[in-house]
Amino acid sequence: MSYGDYLEQLTYLLFLKMADEQYELLGEERVVPEGLDWPSLLSRSGADLEVHYNEILTKLGTSDDMLGVVFRKARNKVQNPAKLELLIKDFIDDHEWLSLDADLKGDAYEGLIEKTAREGARGAGQYFTPRALISAMVDVMQPEPSDRICDPACGTGGFFLGAYESIVKRFSPLDPDQRDHLRSGAFTGWEIAELPARLCAMNMLLHGIESPESDSPVHVDDALRDDPGVRFDMVLSNPPFGRSSSDSYERENFWTTTRNKQLNFVQHIVGLLKVGGSAAVVVPDNVLFEAGSGETIRRRLLHDCDVHTLLRLPTGIFYAQGVKANVLFFERREGAEHPWTRDL
Repeated sequence: MSYGDYLEQLTYLLFLKMADEQYELLGEERVVPEGLDWPSLLSRSGADLEVHYNEILTKLGTSDDMLGVVFRKARNKVQNPAKLELLIKDFIDDHEWLSLDADLKGDAYEGLIEKTAREGARGAGQYFTPRALISAMVDVMQPEPSDRICDPACGTGGFFLGAYESIVKRFSPLDPDQRDHLRSGAFTGWEIAELPARLCAMNMLLHGIESPESDSPVHVDDALRDDPGVRFDMVLSNPPFGRSSSDSYERENFWTTTRNKQLNFVQHIVGLLKVGGSAAVVVPDNVLFEAGSGETIRRRLLHDCDVHTLLRLPTGIFYAQGVKANVLFFERREGAEHPWTRDL
């Protein structure tokens, strides 16, 4: 089994175990329906356990809610029933995972993700952003309890959790309306790859953001495909590195046509902001220095936005060694002409 497959299978099982701990130990609402939960696995052995685990993955993956994102197209790749039972009963069930004070993008997952990236052609920048960088960006941005926050390349949901924890820490006790908004409606994300989208949905559910039956705020899709039709107070994002795309995204509401993914994300993020909205976006050097389309986008960005800060990051902060990265901080200006917002 590859590291990617191992990570995926471990993700399903850890989520079921941690959801059960939330219900049994912390007295919180049930996340996974009874009969498809962790105790239902512990009560079975051998081939019966394997059949039931397959049934869990199939049933939970067919809905359109948050659990549907978590288990979308999930398949059991642990083909040996004895090894599956060993993994469930002798490894995962022996620990209280919530007591470890770690979420699903903690150190163990980051290590597995790094190995997954080294194994494949795609970089690990697709999967997660270092926690220290997330904390620094959130500290600068200071999100408010009423903000609607977007990440069009949300990965495992690091910016959502960082913003959520920052708001709770700075504004507690929250009033009922603020709590309701923060639990459902504050965060919206897109993620093109299924594995990090699963981790994002799991992280949100296990932190009490959204409920299992709610419409998922995590959209498994290419964010650059079209305009979602909604605007946000804040965008926090680290779009995936990679110089070009097979799709040039010839959209009327883009300033220019290019196959450079990062330049397309810059155009897209500006369009996602309300007037007065703010953004913090990780970008590689080609966004700052590329000619042609890059120059056109930079001119329009400076015209329509107050680009007030450029933070130069240390080389090697991401797994792709040698990639030079920066954080752009900007705010959408009042009165800026832009096709996305003229009629709103």
